[in-house]
Amino acid sequence: MEGRVTGIKPFGAFVALPEGKVGMVHISEVSNAYVQDIAAVLHEGETVKVKVINISPEGKIGLSIKQLLPPPERPAREGGRGASRENRGAPRGGRRSPREEGPRVWQPRPQAKSDNLSFEDMMSRFKSQSESKLADLDHESGGRRGGSASRGRRGGR
Repeated sequence: MEGRVTGIKPFGAFVALPEGKVGMVHISEVSNAYVQDIAAVLHEGETVKVKVINISPEGKIGLSIKQLLPPPERPAREGGRGASRENRGAPRGGRRSPREEGPRVWQPRPQAKSDNLSFEDMMSRFKSQSESKLADLDHESGGRRGGSASRGRRGGR
């Protein structure tokens, strides 16, 4: 249905519907893309097409604009199922924002071949890799490792 935006708040927009009803479009239901500031997308007095997605027992009407939009175009996966052979392993064209790339997830480095290494050699390698990882974590966290925030003041010393 169509409605008119009557108010904008940081969390969503209020929309006047037919028959004197008012519903709200939550900021997450405005667009398929991430919306940081709803006022940059919707404006008071603007007419919008909305879909009723829920009505609470108290009579509050939840609306969506996003569900009426065509689904977002998903980029083809590289090297996975569905990727064409010529695109597998090809570098991405242009830089994408970190939000589009998704969260950064730690990936283990491939293990070096352990051709005929003794148990002691494998343990030594594991220990040095672990120490390296701990040093990286310590560097990233600025030397803070958890524990109490009032470290020097235990027991009233």
